[in-house]
Amino acid sequence: MTDEGFEEKLAAYCTKTYGTDGTLDDIRRLSGGASMESWAFTYGGEEFVLRRLPTGLSADNDGLRGVPLGAQADIIELARAAGVTAPQVRGRLSPEDGLGEGFVMIKAEGETLPQKILGNPDFAAAEAKLTEQCARELAAIHKTPLDSLPGSLEYFSPAKLIRVQKDKYHEIGGQIPIYEAAFHWLNQNAPDASDKYLVHGDFRMGNLMIDQNGLSAVLDWELARIGDPVQDIAYLCTPSWRFGHYEKVAGGFDSAESFLLAYANASGTDVDPDRFRFWLVYSTLWWGIACMVMGQIWRSHGDRSLERTVIGRRVSEVEIDLALQLEEILPENVRTALDWSVPAAENASGETSYGELLTALGEWNSSQVQPGLKGHDKFQSRVAGNALGIARRQAEWGPGFREAAKARLAAIGYDHRQLCSGLSKGDIAISDPAVWDHLRLSALERLSIDQPKYAGLKVALDKWRTT
Repeated sequence: MTDEGFEEKLAAYCTKTYGTDGTLDDIRRLSGGASMESWAFTYGGEEFVLRRLPTGLSADNDGLRGVPLGAQADIIELARAAGVTAPQVRGRLSPEDGLGEGFVMIKAEGETLPQKILGNPDFAAAEAKLTEQCARELAAIHKTPLDSLPGSLEYFSPAKLIRVQKDKYHEIGGQIPIYEAAFHWLNQNAPDASDKYLVHGDFRMGNLMIDQNGLSAVLDWELARIGDPVQDIAYLCTPSWRFGHYEKVAGGFDSAESFLLAYANASGTDVDPDRFRFWLVYSTLWWGIACMVMGQIWRSHGDRSLERTVIGRRVSEVEIDLALQLEEILPENVRTALDWSVPAAENASGETSYGELLTALGEWNSSQVQPGLKGHDKFQSRVAGNALGIARRQAEWGPGFREAAKARLAAIGYDHRQLCSGLSKGDIAISDPAVWDHLRLSALERLSIDQPKYAGLKVALDKWRTT
């Protein structure tokens, strides 16, 4: 929804800013998050995008909106001056415009949806250029002079960032063993706080505009801050941002080795592998906490959309991601094969099971509801189908997985709470083969319920399972 008179106010702003000869046309809402809005429009034949926080919303409401929009515009202009390919800012909103906080920029051309870019023959030539182009863009961002940046940009040391995430995790009431192990490992391996540069904070596929020539614009600067440049590099390599191309670590389009070499060539600075590993584990865990936050927002009635709850179940994707990352530092004797597979379907008999009810509901949704829907309604129906699939698999497999987990815990002498506490404090080591097997099996069980099509699940099964 927009506030009253939005189009009239936007037309008045354009007349004031760009002259009286133009006409406001082709206004359409772009995706911009739950509260932040992006609007494409044309005026006088020129294409623009308005990025705004609507009137009536606080710029720091819930602490979720990152850098204020006015500061974002400043950062974009400074980054462009440093050689970054970002859209040109063409105007800023003022209170008298009645449109809320925001700014207007030239509309960049291209595609942002990773699913339409990665592996698509139509974008093959562009994809082949992304390694060098992303490396150059990040190197330019990191060379932006600090003394020119808005004073409101915050700096958090690596240790402080870990504390912030752990505080969120505890506030929500998280108790996920491998998350606890990851927090402990991060605390033990946090780098020094000497590197301070402008970092984009959200540099990944989905926030990069791609055309036939490759990267045409770096978008979405709301998480920009002062920090360690290696965090930006590792963030692009986070498993969740590979969009199904799991083994192409750098954004789903190339290897980590190729990308790190390209960044070293573009910046003149080699990337320390231990520092990269730290930020990769941190960024992976960060996304897991973000998924938990999504569920907490729904739980606290901040936003009761179905999508929030489904994203909240993506915490198990991160369990697999962390297990694959942490296993690389474990001794060979711990990396044993696992005898595991999803339960075989049972022959149904007797009364209708809960799993059958949920199966029937999912089939009805996909065959009777979705075909008659379009746009966002169709998307919501697909989300509902995902939720029903999660509930069905939990009804069918959850009890058996729960009993298997209890048996494993009894064999190693801990209950779930004790295991979490011991891993968090470092009193229990993931290098204990029985503990590591439990963590891997728990991740496999939970992810097979929550998202069996997640690319990381196949990678883990190929690596861990006996043949």
